[in-house]
Amino acid sequence: MLQPMSLESFFQQFNEANQKWWGSWVNAVTPLAASPQGFPPVQGVSAEAFDTHNAFYRQQLNLWLQLIGAGEAPVVEAEKGDRRFSSPEWELPIFSFLKQNYLLTSKWLTQMVEHVHADEDTKERMAFFARQYIDAISPANFAVTNPEVLKLAVDTQGESLNEGMKKLLEDMQKGVITMTDESQFVVGENLAVTPGQVVFENELIQLIQYSPSTADVFETPLLIVPPCVNKYYIMDLKPENSMVRWVVGEGHTTFLVSWKSITPELGHLKWDDYIEQGVVAATDAVRKITKREKTNVLSFCIGGELVSSAVPVMQARGQDWFESLTLMTVMIDHSEPGDIKHFLDPAVVASREAVIAQGGVISGKELARTFAALRANDLVWNYVVNNYLKGKTPPPFDLLYWNNDSANLALPMHTWFLRNMYFDNNLAKPGSFSLCGVPIDLTTITLPTYVFAAREDHIVPWTSAYRTTGIFKGPLRFVLGASGHIAGTINPVSTNKRNYWVNETLAAEPQVWFDGAESRPGSWWQDWGQWLAPRAGKRVDAPKTLGNRQFKPIEPAPGRYVKERLS
Repeated sequence: MLQPMSLESFFQQFNEANQKWWGSWVNAVTPLAASPQGFPPVQGVSAEAFDTHNAFYRQQLNLWLQLIGAGEAPVVEAEKGDRRFSSPEWELPIFSFLKQNYLLTSKWLTQMVEHVHADEDTKERMAFFARQYIDAISPANFAVTNPEVLKLAVDTQGESLNEGMKKLLEDMQKGVITMTDESQFVVGENLAVTPGQVVFENELIQLIQYSPSTADVFETPLLIVPPCVNKYYIMDLKPENSMVRWVVGEGHTTFLVSWKSITPELGHLKWDDYIEQGVVAATDAVRKITKREKTNVLSFCIGGELVSSAVPVMQARGQDWFESLTLMTVMIDHSEPGDIKHFLDPAVVASREAVIAQGGVISGKELARTFAALRANDLVWNYVVNNYLKGKTPPPFDLLYWNNDSANLALPMHTWFLRNMYFDNNLAKPGSFSLCGVPIDLTTITLPTYVFAAREDHIVPWTSAYRTTGIFKGPLRFVLGASGHIAGTINPVSTNKRNYWVNETLAAEPQVWFDGAESRPGSWWQDWGQWLAPRAGKRVDAPKTLGNRQFKPIEPAPGRYVKERLS
């Protein structure tokens, strides 16, 4: 008489039989797949792809065995640092199954992209959007498959879901995901509070001069040119993490450009206008206020590209106004721009070029969504779960408040930027275009230059920032900081967090430079401060007033432009 087979034995025997069948089939078709003639059903599929399929199938069967109690150890674990599944509720059998099934499928899909027979650019693009898809379908992102969400809904009698829907509707009206408790911040009250005055303005910028906080100051002033994509106060958040306040405290007579968020009336502005009305106009005002021929310049992100492209224009006019340049997370060579290239569509740029004469506005919210998608788990799905599924208000965080306070750009300027920087990489090609009537050749820049990059930067890959060392021809120092685009840059000396790397020898390749670099603890600001001081001249009495007769104070810092928020 036949004995009834247990469910456990059935799955084990089924698994063993499947492995034998699958292995023999792979052995049979692999030579055909590798032959010059190919084998239509598996053409373009490698033996490694079959192995990946086989492993995935075995792991899925083992996962089902675990679900019915025939297996004990987890088939797969979440990667270290993956906070999506850190709650103990995820260890309940059904949710553990969902989690592990997701992790296995994610791994399988990622590996299958690696096995695709395609050129490297195509595979890289496929891998990027596969990650986007994988991030989106996580069981943590859906109420019915997230045990933390379900438990909270039960505990609050559904109030958490009700509150989450309210927050979703509010964000839909705003057009952005709320990342922090925005009620806790006001620009000019607890953000951007370093004392100063707006001493010059035009339709594009306000120029802020900061009040000295020391009895004497360096005689050579410092001009800060932040990115025009965001508000400047990333460099002047709270007093304890304000780079502006720290610079002023070091004794530098400090000026800063505050860019205006573009309105339809300014939608005609070009890159040339950002140079003329931004970099050149601000520098001229600084010279006339301080009565110094030259100024040191600190630039950040796209602000550094504006400054760098302005230098040849100013040189051609005999405007030798810069003592030194500092480029913070600035990409001059765009040959390897990182993941952001996957969002760049030549058809979209071409359509904008067709109407560029009409002008227009590129929404800052659109740009912010693009940058957030580069780190979707941290900057998108984390808040979807916390805000909309759990109904919670995110904690106050000054950096994330700034991150949501976007600025618009002029369509002609932004379109030209995408075409010439990201698509054609013209900034790294001497004489490939002109600005303000001057052919642009950055290899003519011989100014002392300090280049800072962040090792985990997802917007300006540090290896791309390093390429500047092969373009500029003056004395140059390259320093690499830990962390990302913002956290790595805004790293106050007072907290003594993280580390940075230095290497006096500038190798041709970034990895060679890094292999020989020395790691130093704390903030890179201290290294930059030591580099800048000898280029700032002697110490003189601090000015008793801000501006002068020609440039009278207009209003207190932070000024009007930075307070304008997108509706």
